[in-house]
Amino acid sequence: EDEEYLLKPMNCPHHFQIYAAKPRSYRDLPVRLAEFGTCYRYEQSGELNGLVRVRAFTVDDSHMFVRQDQLKEELIGVIDLIKIVFDTLGFSDFKTRLSFRDPKNKEKYGGEDSLWIQAEKDIKEAADEAKLNYYIGIGEAAFYGPKIDFIVRDALGRTWQLGTVQVDYVMPERFDLEYTGADGQKHRPVVIHRAPFGSLERFIGVLIEHFAAEFPLWLAPVHVAVLSITDQYFDYATQVFEELKKAGIRVELDDRNQKIGYKIRDWELKKVPYMLVVGEKEKAANTISVRQHKKGDLGAMGRDAFLAKILDTIQRKSLTL
Repeated sequence: EDEEYLLKPMNCPHHFQIYAAKPRSYRDLPVRLAEFGTCYRYEQSGELNGLVRVRAFTVDDSHMFVRQDQLKEELIGVIDLIKIVFDTLGFSDFKTRLSFRDPKNKEKYGGEDSLWIQAEKDIKEAADEAKLNYYIGIGEAAFYGPKIDFIVRDALGRTWQLGTVQVDYVMPERFDLEYTGADGQKHRPVVIHRAPFGSLERFIGVLIEHFAAEFPLWLAPVHVAVLSITDQYFDYATQVFEELKKAGIRVELDDRNQKIGYKIRDWELKKVPYMLVVGEKEKAANTISVRQHKKGDLGAMGRDAFLAKILDTIQRKSLTL
């Protein structure tokens, strides 16, 4: 009752308030706060575009409050994290942009010149030390500081800015953030804004396009479909299904009263990585007939051998089956 609700456009001020909620010492830093925070922005209807441009989106947001002497090491750690995310998901076609302010249009940005000069120097040194292949984008900075943007090209040739790391000297001033230094005096922390994925909705949309929905095994919504040739072998298909499910495999059991050819075509269209076909021969030999998406029939395989194979592929996060 009598409560007022607001749409949150960003997560930063909330993390700043958490940091400012109690006194901080130089020994406490770095302080790292992270959340999957949902934000809301009134994008115009003509700008909305599937998952990649939405009005409500979730950011894997983190803010690190650091001393000046900790800044470069923390920046390099974030860069390494983003590179791990991109390498794991097979995003090899990406560019890195150092987004700096436009010195001819300073009114767009907050903070003193000296802070911007220092922040841009910090960003460039970290990028050089991390051996990033980057270019400098003048005028692409946030209003509070320069940033490193990771720009991915999807399967359709479009570019999307996903991961980002930003250095911020301005907002600690505006929010009066401080810590007590070794000299007993009050000092301003530097804030690093970090989002390896950026908007999760946009990231998922680009990821679907990147793989053309043919995900590697570990990322596929369904790893395996078990298909019985007829109802007569449904009990054996159920055994195989339960065995895989118990091992943590995302598996579906196709119990439809349809011809096996129809089932295979249907699961092939769903782009499920593996189909296991079982009938009289497989039940008698305690094996399974393995079909792989796009490659077709791989022949008979022992149940334990197949399980070991896909568990290893999933654990390694292999991009190939």
